[in-house]
Amino acid sequence: MEAVVFVFSLLDCCALVFLSVYFIITLSDLECDYINARSCCSKLNKWVIPELIGHTIITVLMLVSLHWFIFLLNLPVTTWNIYRFIMVPSGNMGVFDPTEIHNRGQLKSHMKEAMIKLGFHLLCFFMYLYSMILALIND
Repeated sequence: MEAVVFVFSLLDCCALVFLSVYFIITLSDLECDYINARSCCSKLNKWVIPELIGHTIITVLMLVSLHWFIFLLNLPVTTWNIYRFIMVPSGNMGVFDPTEIHNRGQLKSHMKEAMIKLGFHLLCFFMYLYSMILALIND
């Protein structure tokens, strides 16, 4: 059963890694003026909820399967994603808003956040891979 938990977590983490790379590529395209702010924000906003759901599923799965260290490692990132989604000002298009993305260095902060998430998901990927192999060997 433990191996199934880590296989699912590994697959979910792969999706989150690819999503983080997609965010970085899209934000860098906006930074280089290859796409406009409206299309960039609409592309990114449609992936905010799937990212939130994917990360929340991993966190709840680790809580239910009693892997406390991994749960506590994932909890701050999940909490940040939920906070960021809930605190979108009314009238904005979503977490990424085309009217504000170039103001106050938001583009740089979004890019930095995407890079940090990519590093976090890569760390989790190898942690889940190790845990999956360990669970398969112990079964």
